Amino acid sequence: MKEQAQALVDRFVQARDAIRAAFRMESDYMYPVCASVFLAADRPVEPEELDRCKRLVKESVGIFSNFRGNIKLPLICMLAAGDDPEDRWEKTQRAYALLKERFFGSEYLALAALLLSDAVREEDLPALAARGRELYQRMKKEHPFLTGQEDSVFALLLAQSPRTDEELIEDMEACYALLDERFPKGDGLQSASHVLSLCPGTPEEKAGRVIALFDAIEAAGGKYGKDRQLPLLAALSLKEAREEELVQNLLEVDERLSVQKGYKGIFGLDRRTRTMHAAMLLCLPEAGKGGTAQAAAGQSALSLAAAQQATLAMIIAQQALMCALVASSAASSAASSAH
Repeated sequence: MKEQAQALVDRFVQARDAIRAAFRMESDYMYPVCASVFLAADRPVEPEELDRCKRLVKESVGIFSNFRGNIKLPLICMLAAGDDPEDRWEKTQRAYALLKERFFGSEYLALAALLLSDAVREEDLPALAARGRELYQRMKKEHPFLTGQEDSVFALLLAQSPRTDEELIEDMEACYALLDERFPKGDGLQSASHVLSLCPGTPEEKAGRVIALFDAIEAAGGKYGKDRQLPLLAALSLKEAREEELVQNLLEVDERLSVQKGYKGIFGLDRRTRTMHAAMLLCLPEAGKGGTAQAAAGQSALSLAAAQQATLAMIIAQQALMCALVASSAASSAASSAH
């Protein structure tokens, strides 16, 4: 893994620095998130394309638009990392208008519109928004003080699940209760339970793996945060790899990040944020790994359906991961500014 870890970090730092050069006045917490967008898409950062997408957004919405806040830079990068920015931007704006019929307008709803613009047909969005609103109301009933605007994204992503609302709520609440035995209450804990509920498995299995992974990281000398960093750990725990392998890979990537500009010295990002970014990189889709097409041959219809559901869940979890990253970066940036 050592050579792969170095190559991954090199690509990440190159993408991060290219985005920083194009957008010099953004938060240091946001550049790594945006770099991960290009790595996930397996695309290089092209300054001309970034500038084109920046102008596309700027010319379409006003300065007070929800597309111009914390999600502006991730939005531009997601458009630039795709094949047809103009078409996706138009679909995103139409999706946002449809989602606003059920939700209050917010930056996170704008992010949800972008994430759903490619995954959901426009004619299916009204029904999805209605179901998402119902799930959001149930989340708020369970956790009235924790559930905020960012949870609208999770609610809409969960609304794509073939499972019933009752099954989803029971799963996330069970995951929350199990994680609550080890981690402090907060937005990070709730978001982690949302990420886990998107994927197959029992709550005991999923929450148990998150806790075991956290303990293994600490036992190996690593440091991982217990709040905003938890959704990333939950996503990492869903990877099909042994716990020991995941921890080894995480620490190898973390070690290579530690000597990079922006992570070293007293002015660098703190160690827990660095380790969260290492987890973020390991959560990226791996080139060449099989999807449902490879799994189809020789499978029964039932097992194929299960494979398709698992793949869909992982795709949705990756989208939820973006929501958690943006929320975490925005919160970290605000805390840093206040300090």
